[in-house]
Amino acid sequence: MIPTDAQLVGRAQAGDVEALCELVERHRVVALRVGYTIVGDEAEDVVQEAFVKAYASLDRFRDGAPFRPWLLRIVANELRNLHRAAGRRAARERSAWQRTEPLLALPPDEDPAAAALSGERRVELVRGLAALSEVHRQVVTCRYLLDLDEAETAAVLGWPVGTVKSRLHRALGRLSAALAEAGPGGAGGVGGVGGVGGADGAEVGRGA
Repeated sequence: MIPTDAQLVGRAQAGDVEALCELVERHRVVALRVGYTIVGDEAEDVVQEAFVKAYASLDRFRDGAPFRPWLLRIVANELRNLHRAAGRRAARERSAWQRTEPLLALPPDEDPAAAALSGERRVELVRGLAALSEVHRQVVTCRYLLDLDEAETAAVLGWPVGTVKSRLHRALGRLSAALAEAGPGGAGGVGGVGGVGGADGAEVGRGA
């Protein structure tokens, strides 16, 4: 039986190194992809440091709380500290997107979080993201391509949940327009991102 995050955290808090290693392995890929989204080339070093800080803070982890949002908040804080300290934000953002784009385009069989998207559709979507602003690209990437929920997206980007919702709404509208301009294959599809449909799909057509 596969242990839950809560069980692994409890064992890690008691000094079980194997449980800690399993937690790191379980969440390493999404942490790295968040890192590449924000800072690009330096993501691996920053994420490694974030895991060290998470381990040092396990005694303050609240019992019953979900582990992934807590971990991603630590990762995001480390990433933002580097991003602010560097003073070369535009260059970092370009580097981040260059490193993230091929990772996000992996087909579903290599990326379980993207199982709802076909490989071809996923590549098309990632290309459409290149036309968005950095803010809009980050929110769509976190929410749908990294499969984070709204609370996790807010933690990673350092925004209130309401800001995530409003920026995501605008981003999906602009992404829909970008895909429509790209050709017939792109005109219909943002409503299918990560299973989004229905009301969200209708909203996309009205996005500013």
